[in-house]
Amino acid sequence: MSRRDELLRIAAELFADKGFRSTTVRDIADAAGILSGSLYHHFDSKESMVDEILSSFQEELFGKYDAVLAGDADARAKIEAAVRVSFEAIDQHRHEVAIFQNEADYLGGFDRFGYLDQRQAQSNRVWMTLLEEGVATGALRSDLDVELVYRFIRDTVWIAVRWYRPGGKLSHHEIADQYLSILLDGIAVDR
Repeated sequence: MSRRDELLRIAAELFADKGFRSTTVRDIADAAGILSGSLYHHFDSKESMVDEILSSFQEELFGKYDAVLAGDADARAKIEAAVRVSFEAIDQHRHEVAIFQNEADYLGGFDRFGYLDQRQAQSNRVWMTLLEEGVATGALRSDLDVELVYRFIRDTVWIAVRWYRPGGKLSHHEIADQYLSILLDGIAVDR
């Protein structure tokens, strides 16, 4: 890992744990064991750091969503794959997900971070496409309000970043399996 990558990793952890606004350049430098001025050798500001953290993470995430959409699996399998991609992101990019969840509204107020609103709109399109395809093909019930289902999936998946920890009792694969069972098959026993 390059020194620059290491600094981004440290900054991501601090931004996720303390919050972007509460984390100072000095905090990042102290955690990295360098002087604050040395940080400016790599980045011009903490905004540049969080920008790089979020943009590279989202590039990877939406590349995976695009691959799911472009695949030839049936509608249910695509929904399952998108949920698995999401839980994998929480597992592998916990700090980035937490930063986005906690700071997107604040950062979105700055021109530099206008892409965050675009990514939220793209996320909406991904999930609405998957859900509408599910209804159209009969994989999902036709009486569903797909906008409500999208909000349910979005909120219940991404909030997991607050409690899920890699190496815990359940892996992200097992959590995705349970989540998909609840989402697609329900929790009640047939009467």
